[in-house]
Amino acid sequence: MKLVRGLWALLVGIKDALVLIAMLLFFGTLAFALSMKPNSALPSSGALVIDLAGSLVEQPAETDTLSLLSGGNSLVRETRLRDVERALAAASRSSNVKAVVLDLDGFLGAEPATLAAAAAAIDKVRAGGKPVFAYATAYADDGYRLAAHATEIWLDPLGAVAIAGPGGSQPYYKGLMDKLGITAKIYRVGTYKAAVEPFMRNDQSPEAREASQALYGAIWAEWQADVRKARPKARIADYIARPTALIGASGGRMSQAAVDNGLVDKLGDRNAFRSRIAAIAGEDAGNLPNGFKTIEFDRWASANPEKSNGTPIGVLTIAGEIVDGYAPPGTAGGTTIAELLEEELARKCIKALVLRVDSPGGSVTGADRIRSAVLEAKAMGLPVVVSMGGLAASGGYWISTPADRIIADRSTITGSIGVFGIIPTFQGSLEKLGIGADGIKTTPLSGEPDVLRGTSPQFDAMVQGSIEDIYGRFIGLVAQSRKMTPERVNEIAQGRVWSGVAARQIGLVDSFGNVDDAVAAAAKLAKLDPANVHPLYIEEPLSPWRQLLRDFAAPEESREAGVATDPWAVILGRPERQMLQAVGTAKSLLTGPSVQVRCLECQSLSGAPRAKDISEARSLLAWLLR
Repeated sequence: MKLVRGLWALLVGIKDALVLIAMLLFFGTLAFALSMKPNSALPSSGALVIDLAGSLVEQPAETDTLSLLSGGNSLVRETRLRDVERALAAASRSSNVKAVVLDLDGFLGAEPATLAAAAAAIDKVRAGGKPVFAYATAYADDGYRLAAHATEIWLDPLGAVAIAGPGGSQPYYKGLMDKLGITAKIYRVGTYKAAVEPFMRNDQSPEAREASQALYGAIWAEWQADVRKARPKARIADYIARPTALIGASGGRMSQAAVDNGLVDKLGDRNAFRSRIAAIAGEDAGNLPNGFKTIEFDRWASANPEKSNGTPIGVLTIAGEIVDGYAPPGTAGGTTIAELLEEELARKCIKALVLRVDSPGGSVTGADRIRSAVLEAKAMGLPVVVSMGGLAASGGYWISTPADRIIADRSTITGSIGVFGIIPTFQGSLEKLGIGADGIKTTPLSGEPDVLRGTSPQFDAMVQGSIEDIYGRFIGLVAQSRKMTPERVNEIAQGRVWSGVAARQIGLVDSFGNVDDAVAAAAKLAKLDPANVHPLYIEEPLSPWRQLLRDFAAPEESREAGVATDPWAVILGRPERQMLQAVGTAKSLLTGPSVQVRCLECQSLSGAPRAKDISEARSLLAWLLR
């Protein structure tokens, strides 16, 4: 009888899955058909609206089809930086765009260098004579940095500007692991390699604190300098130093305090804001009350594709955690990226190569697989230039070592030249449960790593020796690339993390600039005129099915994620996201490769957690609760 019931449940489950798939295909096809209607042409004029709900990233993660179908997908909406830059550049030149609207409600953040690039693109719109309007119910650090570059900043009367600055706490698991009887066998090189500290301490080491203080201080100084330059009349220093006093002077209204201190220009609800835009872009009676003529971002970006004339300069994006094998966009699969480059090299089309690196590192073998493919490009005589995005640390720097030139942003987070390994063992857990473990060995390495009884001294010595060998190789690669002595590289390495400004001072990068500057530099090295080249992005295009799935599902998923926009939700939501990111990273560390070149401390500055972080965090927390 149990077999019959089980078989019936299986059949019902299959039926439900088929119905769900059929519904998704039907509505997806319907949405696609509607998007292809003749009336989908761009309006003749209006305001370009860029809704940045979610996070701004170098490369969006691909929609997980199976998770979406099962209802378990935790997709954070991600907008690609270069799409925003291209759309804004086109808007600055087009007479059809009367204004640009930045909708920052629900904006979760971005890496500091990504914010700097987006802010520079906004400045170009204003330099082209177009007004830019920002609106949000509440502004936190990242959202305000973008809003500061707008012509007018609007704030909901019930909202606030909450500037906290970088920093805060992260979880340390040593006490929990002791209670669970889990031992983390740690192997590392680098005084400042703090990635493993949460598994060996319950607090931050003095060395890690020193490094974090320097890094956070540099990033915070860049934020303040950028905001002061964009809004010189704002009393930003006073507002940061004495928020309680200034809010009290404005009758306790946080929104009014923002106006009184020059941080925002106007208070008003969305109706009032739309009326303001309508006065410039024109009214649209068929839209919302007080509606204005709207140019949608996605359609505008599609109508203004990337430059395709001139000599191609290859641009290879390495974004996200570096892993072995194959991986979808948003994660840097060593084999995936290497094969993409090798296939492009076989075509013998590109004349130079730009590596766009935005990664905290990860698997050392995955990083070296990508590096080997880059060396193939150099062997073919192609100049190689690295363009560092928000993060190019640890394994991200390992990949960068073949470059003829390294260009970074002032806020790029880089360095973290160090190696570590971590293996969890469970002899304490078994003891607490009254479970023993025993067996025989035919060699000193039989059954190693022994996660049931603990690793042997011989195994520990072997792994530590391997870690030190990889660190020595890392030092050698950097020394050769940067024309330094290994002794000098060792001084500035040790796992320490640097801002772009500091990295240039110590010789880890050559100059500051964006990916366009890197393409121009690569063209010059190839003896080409930068005006007559174009970037050819080496990436696998989304299949029509994947594109349809993303277009159909992603906006709803991002709203379903429950991104609240009231001021206190914005303030309180940041630590929640940091917790998800930290816990997700912890699970990834414990279950990932045993030997890694990864910068953990970098990721606390990297904006919103990625979908993978949320998924990893929820599964680990669910396991702990059970």
